[in-house]
Amino acid sequence: MTVLQNRHQVVKIDQGELVSYLVDQHEYIHQKGSPGWGSSDAEMFPIIGPVNEANFRVTVPKGVAVQDQHGLLRQFAYTLTAHDNVSAVFEKRYKAGTAIRNSKYPEKSTEEWMSWPYDFVFNKGFILEEDGLRIQFDITGEAGMPFMLGYHPAFKLHAKAPIIQTTTNKITLPEILAVGNRAFEVPNCEEITLLDKRNLTIKTNGFGHFMCWTEVENMVCIEPISFYPYQLEQNQLHQGFQQLENTASFSVVLHPKS
Repeated sequence: MTVLQNRHQVVKIDQGELVSYLVDQHEYIHQKGSPGWGSSDAEMFPIIGPVNEANFRVTVPKGVAVQDQHGLLRQFAYTLTAHDNVSAVFEKRYKAGTAIRNSKYPEKSTEEWMSWPYDFVFNKGFILEEDGLRIQFDITGEAGMPFMLGYHPAFKLHAKAPIIQTTTNKITLPEILAVGNRAFEVPNCEEITLLDKRNLTIKTNGFGHFMCWTEVENMVCIEPISFYPYQLEQNQLHQGFQQLENTASFSVVLHPKS
């Protein structure tokens, strides 16, 4: 377990996964074992969304890649590359064509192995600042590599009727629950505030959009995304790719408020 601390803020990271963010003893992160989801955060890369209806195939300039829901990045482990009292950096390196075992096989997928025809290095950094937690994503790889990126954190809910507020809209938990697995789309948005017993503002850079998902009332996933995948048929998912220009950087900052 990697622990960061800055005065009244304490962060715990388990092999690259944010498992706790305590501010004045208030927990903002969904805890494993609680109803809702078996994880607390994850990355969606190099695709976002399901591909089961497209036979788990995604079209890329180098051919057809075998992927499963939300891509292969989450299927292999991070390496801790740097750590001090207030920061930590985790890294994943992938060699083009390497077969990665699919944890969804055979119960939820017909594909035992996934692969991607491009090399990449994916860094996830945590920086505990005076007024919040910054999560930094840096991608390095072949110029022109297609990709999508989504960050999938789950937040613990304490109030009976929390509200998700954007600059133009208020979204209720029943609205998110009603959408189901497709996730509630929040387009053209870089900042969201979760209005709970203690509020949390989520500011992003590079993503451009959010989607929100939950199946329970004790947690909600508020997910910065580069592309909302459900606006396309699964066999057209490649239309949502952007292209890497050797490197790309994205960030999410969690600002807790009383």
